[in-house]
Amino acid sequence: MFDRVRVGGFLAVAPIVLILGVLIVLPLATVIAGALAGGWFALVALAGDPAVRAAVRLSVVVALAAVAANASFGLLAGWTIAKYRFPGKALLITLIDAPLTVSPVIAGLAVVATFGERTPAGGWLAAHGVHVAFAPLGIALATTLVTFPYVARAVIVQLSAHGRVLEEVALGLGASAWQTFRLVTVPVARASFLNGLLICNARALGEFGAVSVVSGNVRGLTQTIPLSFADLYNDARSEAAFALAAALALVAVVLALTARALARHAASKGLLT
Repeated sequence: MFDRVRVGGFLAVAPIVLILGVLIVLPLATVIAGALAGGWFALVALAGDPAVRAAVRLSVVVALAAVAANASFGLLAGWTIAKYRFPGKALLITLIDAPLTVSPVIAGLAVVATFGERTPAGGWLAAHGVHVAFAPLGIALATTLVTFPYVARAVIVQLSAHGRVLEEVALGLGASAWQTFRLVTVPVARASFLNGLLICNARALGEFGAVSVVSGNVRGLTQTIPLSFADLYNDARSEAAFALAAALALVAVVLALTARALARHAASKGLLT
C-alpha cells in the first residue's frame, strides 16, 4: 500500500515538475546563460551605458510611485470592502479586479486617450506645464493602473477572513476608530499588505505592454528596463539584453521569495488563516 501511494504521488508530481521545468526553469536558465556568455566585460559595459542607467532610474522611480499609490489605496479599499456593507460593493470589487482581465496595452491606450495633449484633460494639464502622455508621469499612471489589484486584493482576503469581531471588541472597550484601525486592523493585515506590496513592486518593474504605449520609448528619457531590453535585443546586442533581463528576473525572484517568506512567518505567528 505504501509503495502504491508513493508511486501515485510521484506520478502526480512528475508532470508538474516537467511543466515548470519547460515553462519556467529552462527559459530562466537560458536567459542567465545568455547573460554570462559575454563574461564580466559585457556586464561592465552594460552598467556604463547611460541609456541603461537612465532606464533603471526611471523604472525604480515608477515602481516606487506605483507601490506608494497602491499601498494607500489598497489598504483603504481592503479595509472598507472587508469590514462594511454598502451599495455598489460588488461593482467596486469588479472595478478593482478589472486590470487583471484587461490587456495592459489597453490600459496604456486608455491613459493616452484620456490624458494625451489633444484631449481636453491632457490639453488643460499641458497648458499648465503638466505632461502625462509620453512622459514619466504617464508611465507611472499606467503602471499604477495595471498593478491596481495586488495590494487591495491581498488585504481584502486577509481582513475578510478575520471578520469584524476584533474591531467590535476594541470599540466596545472604549478605543476610538483610529486606535482600532491602527492597533487592531493594521497588525492583522500587515503580512498580506507587505506581500501585496512586494508582488506589486515586481509587477511594476517588469511592466512592458502599458508602458510601451504610453511612454513613446525615447531612449534615456522615457525608456524603462523592459523597453531598454527590447531595444538592446533588436539592436543585436543580445549579451547586454540578456544581462539586463537576468538582472530584472533576479530582482523578481528575490521579491517573490521574500513575499513567500513573509507568508510563512505570518502563518507561523497565526496571522494567516
